[in-house]
Amino acid sequence: MTQHFEVKPMTPTIGAEIIGLDLTQPMTDEAFEKLHTAFLDRKVLFFRDQDLTLDQHKDFGRRFGNLHVHPASSPFKQDGVEHPEILFLHADENTTRTAGDTWHSDVSCDPEPPMASILRLVKIPPSGGDTLFASMSAAYDALSEPMKRYLGDLTATHDGTENYSDRAKRRDGVITNRVYPRNTHPIVRTHPETGEKALYVNTAFTSHINDVPKPESDAILAYLYQHISNVAFQCRFQWTQNSIAMWDNRSTLHHAMWDYFPNIRSGFRVTVQGDKPV
Repeated sequence: MTQHFEVKPMTPTIGAEIIGLDLTQPMTDEAFEKLHTAFLDRKVLFFRDQDLTLDQHKDFGRRFGNLHVHPASSPFKQDGVEHPEILFLHADENTTRTAGDTWHSDVSCDPEPPMASILRLVKIPPSGGDTLFASMSAAYDALSEPMKRYLGDLTATHDGTENYSDRAKRRDGVITNRVYPRNTHPIVRTHPETGEKALYVNTAFTSHINDVPKPESDAILAYLYQHISNVAFQCRFQWTQNSIAMWDNRSTLHHAMWDYFPNIRSGFRVTVQGDKPV
């Protein structure tokens, strides 16, 4: 069976909408190879009108690798069945902070951060709630050659403690002694499949650059955060019900806009295990 679909670029730099592919149906190897190529090339893929079950969602993620379990979440339950690989994301009139409302790469504090995330929204606000994505390989390419050389051998610490302990306090109402991941990664990582170099720092998890004075670390990170916010590196996705976004955490950052309070925005995410950044 041949599965035909279109890969429609969102911008010259990043993102593509996949038109004509039904993810509720088994995918042929030929279709998967085409999709995988598009994923590596465009870095973020978007699908509309995908009414997946949780098992279908997980099965789609498993085509790309083993699934990751979030270090700060509790297993999601549906009809009495636990789905530890599913992260339920929800915001409403009682929400005081959303996890994704800053530029970040998912769970970059892990020793082997997830390579991909696949999010399906099932409830969307009347307006707002868009997600922005930015190519970190484009951001790296746009740096000056002296800055590339300076960053080339540096590492940074990625710490989940502040982010996740605050999330747990808001969810459970108490501060726990739970230990969250804290790891060191290169500031410039090399994509294991494409060989592209990409910046690998973000405001959610990167605490400091290692082996340099704090003022220097603060100044360099501030410059990099300003640099990666350039709209030339970005695309923006306006969600509809049962839309899916799939992004490459190895070469992108994303920012989920929280501009829809007090309306509801909710959905389900699976992440695919990655490898140690080098």
